Amino acid sequence: MSWKLIASLFAFVAILFAAACQSDENLDFKRYYSSGALIYQQHCQNCHGTNGEGLSALIPPLSDSTYLRKNFSSLPCYVKNGLKGPINIKGKTFDDAMPAIDLSPVEIAQVLTYVGNSFGNKLNTIDEQAVQKSLATCK
Repeated sequence: MSWKLIASLFAFVAILFAAACQSDENLDFKRYYSSGALIYQQHCQNCHGTNGEGLSALIPPLSDSTYLRKNFSSLPCYVKNGLKGPINIKGKTFDDAMPAIDLSPVEIAQVLTYVGNSFGNKLNTIDEQAVQKSLATCK
């Protein structure tokens, strides 16, 4: 055997070993995040923008981690039922209505995990149980 073949086999085994050693939490995060990215592209990107920048004074940006953290329990309700009335993000008031999106609790968790970990946000995984708990208290 040549040393290149041995090195290639060793590298392949090392990659397999590293992939197998990922924690369940890390794998869940990756699954939620990647699925959430697709949901965002289908349902949210047209209004909130490719980079979550929003649209001037009409549609709020999704890059305010402070707002997301403060309103964490309401976010699933906003996605599921829409949002009417003014909200303040980074000192700007937005008053256009956000339409409801017919998504399952796991899809809401996935898109919120994507938004919560994109555009400068770092909120970790938002799981289906947290979404279901929030949805049970929607007004």
